[in-house]
Parts: sequence; structure tokens; C-alpha cells
Amino acid sequence: MTAALADPLAAREHARGMAGTVVEAMPVLPPVAADLPDGVSGDDLLWEETIAAGGYASRRLARGSRLRLIDLYGDACASLLIFNAELPSERLNVADTVKVQWNAYLGAGKLLLSDMGRVLMSILEDGAGTHDAFCGASNSASNRAKYGEGRNSGPFPNGRDRLLLGAAKHGLQRRDVHPCINLFKGTRIETDGAITPLVGPYDAGRTVILRAEMDAIVVLANCPHVLDPREAWTVTPLRATAWRGPPTPADDPVRTATPEGLRAFENVEDYFRR
Repeated sequence: MTAALADPLAAREHARGMAGTVVEAMPVLPPVAADLPDGVSGDDLLWEETIAAGGYASRRLARGSRLRLIDLYGDACASLLIFNAELPSERLNVADTVKVQWNAYLGAGKLLLSDMGRVLMSILEDGAGTHDAFCGASNSASNRAKYGEGRNSGPFPNGRDRLLLGAAKHGLQRRDVHPCINLFKGTRIETDGAITPLVGPYDAGRTVILRAEMDAIVVLANCPHVLDPREAWTVTPLRATAWRGPPTPADDPVRTATPEGLRAFENVEDYFRR
């Protein structure tokens, strides 16, 4: 086979012969999903992709879009970055997300805030309950120390470099890879300040649904949590599905839940009023 592929014409035929091949971890084009929520039309589907263990993905989503993430086998770690798609210098600010909401433990009804005081995305549903706003993503040095290898091209890729690859598809650079949140893998801060990782594995099929409150660039990496205590590099596939939806109405319970959250939504509305 290797000798045959040295011939460009044979290589072309081989490549064309792969058309139609389906593997678990790949985007579905055009997007198709058989398990959309009631009331969601297949015509509104924007994105359907399974992200491999160690993989990454990115997508631009319009305001009002819903993004459903599913931990398919109970051991995914969805490291998430969010940017204002119109002006990517505005991006997820984890410190403000925690500080403004007086709560470091994310879940249904919580907001993911930008460094401009606006809501980039909100969490509509949370079937996991284990998320992390403290630790960020692994990097090449942390993976090298733990697994003996951490390069993007190696067998144990790290979260930060995978986020870089996803961000680069939107013209962003390493300096734009800011602190992320981790979904499906959690942490607990003990009374003495120690961080206890809550990494499972958990039941398969846990689901989180996010709503884009602004036009957003979403970047996902699926690599082991930086504090995962297991000796082996362990992570399982993550599924992403997105569909069109209406912008948040004035009486939405997530919007009106707290004075701080309401102000952040008002800042969004002021932005779109320009």
C-alpha cells in the first residue's frame, strides 16, 4: 500500500475511495441529528460533530443559537473558550464570571460573562453538575511532567494547544488563548483552600445546553483535566450539536434571576442597539 501511494495518481484514487467513510469522531455534513429536542426542526440544525478523545472543534454561532454538549461515555472534558464573533478582543472572562455571580460553581441558570460585562452564553440545562472554573486547561509542560509527552503531534495532546488550533481557524493566535472553563470535570475547594478534582468517570450521556447571548466563536478541546489523578492519559469522546433559536426575551427567567445578571443582559442589549 505504501509503495502504491507513492504514485500521485494512485494516492488520488485512494483518497477518493475514502469518500463516504464514516467514523465516530467527525463532523456530519450537512448536519443531521435524530435526537433534537421537541420543537426543534432539523432545518434549524447548525452543527453536529463528535470530538475525539484529544480532539478539538470550533464554530461561529449566531445570537440565540443553542449548543448541546453530551459526555458520550462519561469521561469527556470540554474545555471551553468563547469570543465575541464581531470583536474577538472581547472574550470569556472566568474571573468575572465567578465574581459577578458570587458563585464559582457553574450550573443551570449561570452566565458566562465577557471582560466587557456582557453575557456571551448562558447555561440553560445542566445534567452533569461537575464543572470547573478554577484550573484552566492542561499545557505541554503539565502533560510532559505527568505523561512524559505533551506535544500537539504526540500521543498525549494538551488542552491549551488544542484550544490554540481551534482558535487559529478564526484568525486568533496563542495570545488569544485565555483561561477557559471545563465542563463535565469539576473541582471542589476545601475549607483549607486545597483543590479536590472531581473527574469521575461518570454515567454516560450527561448533557449541558448553552445559549449564545451574542454572536460567538466557540472553541472546544477534549483533553484530560489538568488535575486528573489517574496515571493514564484518559478521556472519551464529546458530542456537540447546535441549532438556531430566538434571542433571549425580556421575561426570560435566566435573564431576570439576579440584579447582576440582568445588568449583564442589559449590556448585551445596549451593544446590539448600536
